[in-house]
Amino acid sequence: MPETILVPYSFTKDGVYYFSRRIPSDLSHYYLAPRIQYSLRTKTARVAASRSQRAAQQLDEYWYHLRLRQKDLPGQHMLRQAREGAGLYPLAVVPQAMPQQPVSASVKLSEAVGIYQRLKGQGKSETFLRATERSCGYVIDAVKDKDITAYTRADANRFRDALIERGLVGSSITRIMGTVRAVINFAASELGVTINNPFTGVYYDRTAGVENREPVPMDKLRELQAMCRAADDDARWLIALVSDTGMRLAEAAGLLRSDIVLDGPVPHVVVQEHPWRRLKTASSARKVPLVGEALWAAKSVLAHDASSKLAFPRYNKAERTNANSASAALNKWMKPHVPERCTMHSFRHSMRDRLRAVECPSDIVDQIGGWQTEGVGQGYGKGYPLEVLAKWMLAVA
Repeated sequence: MPETILVPYSFTKDGVYYFSRRIPSDLSHYYLAPRIQYSLRTKTARVAASRSQRAAQQLDEYWYHLRLRQKDLPGQHMLRQAREGAGLYPLAVVPQAMPQQPVSASVKLSEAVGIYQRLKGQGKSETFLRATERSCGYVIDAVKDKDITAYTRADANRFRDALIERGLVGSSITRIMGTVRAVINFAASELGVTINNPFTGVYYDRTAGVENREPVPMDKLRELQAMCRAADDDARWLIALVSDTGMRLAEAAGLLRSDIVLDGPVPHVVVQEHPWRRLKTASSARKVPLVGEALWAAKSVLAHDASSKLAFPRYNKAERTNANSASAALNKWMKPHVPERCTMHSFRHSMRDRLRAVECPSDIVDQIGGWQTEGVGQGYGKGYPLEVLAKWMLAVA
């Protein structure tokens, strides 16, 4: 029989082991949460057991020192009660004359992740939590789990080099660095610790390995739309819907049938957050007029199977919109018919260019595509009415 390996102070989630240990009640005032919990970054029981035991030993040692600080000085009762002027401090004066060093208010990076997730992760997706753990896990793998005030620029540079050795492209390194900076800055702010974050301003080639997505040329776009009409199935409806709205693929794939509004003067789609599909930014919530092939696709969705409340149930399994699955399948179908570096996301680039070509004002372009518009004044009011957006969408369709 295979050997059964017990992993102390742990639980598993999706096969990955997590360390979890309750904070002793007499030390709870030193911590911001009642439990220490973080990923051990392994699915192997033997490795998890070793890491868990090591973490538990470190905590036991640290808690021993914390408890010592809470007790009276050993042998304090034997200190001489000196007379005034004898040159010795009376017992009552010892604590003021020889103050104890305060316990550090800072935390290790693994603990900072917990603080960040607990306070900033409310209502966020599992992707947000995984990205935070993964990014800071890379730091711990490269330069160890340290107090957030103990990291140096040399550590940050070693971390950068480790990411490059992993073969990550510049844009991925930028995203990971940004997450690490955010976690450290947030934890430091919560604890009232002043630091110069060494992960700020680290140099690397941000364009290394990055391939720019190309817009779909108009002749190819029209060919694809004609092919979608010919195939006339839910996957092709999704492509057609994205092609003449410029929506993000996840936005379109996660729509409800009720998000498609065909009655009224301006047919449109309502892009709003749902539990199974969150939006990228606050400005992503919007209404987009339906014109051209997008209008045909929307009508096709509503004219067919009404057994599901979802517009594209194929890409919404286990209460989550699987945009990655949709992207892989649709890109594979498109690949033989479009130039290199053209993907489903290229339709957003195309829509931006198409709106530029008809001299559409940039703030209207931003509202149609759900892009963030710079400037304080852009946050006032409700934006352009649907009729105005529809005029420009008709111009490009």
